[in-house]
Amino acid sequence: MSTIKPNSAKAWILAARPKTLTGAIIPVMAGSALAYMDDKFKWMPALICVIFACLMQIAANFINDLFDHLKGSDREDRLGPERACAQGWITPAAMKVGILLTVLLACGLGCTLLLWGGWELIIVGVLCVAFAFFYTTGPYPLSYNGWGDVLVLVFFGFVPVGGTYYVQALTLTPNVIIVSLICGIIIDTLLVVNNYRDREADKQSGKRTVIVRFGEPFGRYLYLALGIIATLLCLWFLKDGHWYAALLPQLYLILHVGTWKKMVKIHSGKKLNSILGETSRNMLLMVFLLSLGLVLG
Repeated sequence: MSTIKPNSAKAWILAARPKTLTGAIIPVMAGSALAYMDDKFKWMPALICVIFACLMQIAANFINDLFDHLKGSDREDRLGPERACAQGWITPAAMKVGILLTVLLACGLGCTLLLWGGWELIIVGVLCVAFAFFYTTGPYPLSYNGWGDVLVLVFFGFVPVGGTYYVQALTLTPNVIIVSLICGIIIDTLLVVNNYRDREADKQSGKRTVIVRFGEPFGRYLYLALGIIATLLCLWFLKDGHWYAALLPQLYLILHVGTWKKMVKIHSGKKLNSILGETSRNMLLMVFLLSLGLVLG
């Protein structure tokens, strides 16, 4: 990695963190599957939602990379994947330009959704951009004060699932709320692993995640509980006879518990990065099975 040319195409690809795009794509997939089940699916706004979500995720990654570097949070003892600004792959000045261009591109594309969803979506777009910045920056950076899990629930659950469904169906239903909760909770397992791994470094940096606040045992059981709650929520679909949507996602719990046991055994250090990869795989499987169940339903 040390041979990467500063501000090169490879450097920007690494800074974008392509592996994190799974978390942007799967809520849109679930919202679209729900629209399909309700005979409301429209492929064009669904596609635009996917691209918008990915662009906003990349913008958030750029913002996080830059401002964690400026705050001095990305130290040499960092356990997670290397960051572009900290490694000198992207200069801070170039990253600022990258953030601006990515946000503008996302907003320009997002505006086309007004053709299907109406002007109210402008409010949603403004909130997405605002909280992408507030997550790491400002006088009260939300991720440094334990709000990360709530933001994941909102901006990886209710906003993308609800927004995707709304631009296709022009309404919201109780099913949308349940699917939003499932997606938000499942994607939060990824944040929990990240914060579980970084708990000691975060404490030294003054980053007060819920795991720093409440300790390692809390983080350990929070991870387990999130997966259990998400699978239980899928049983909601039994009430309307959607057996596939209710039962297929239960297979996820087997993998989730297995990954949790590995996480507890590893406990700390860089080896927890393998748990990050398994968690990403598990959450992709979970939402795929849920989406498949909704389509079959």
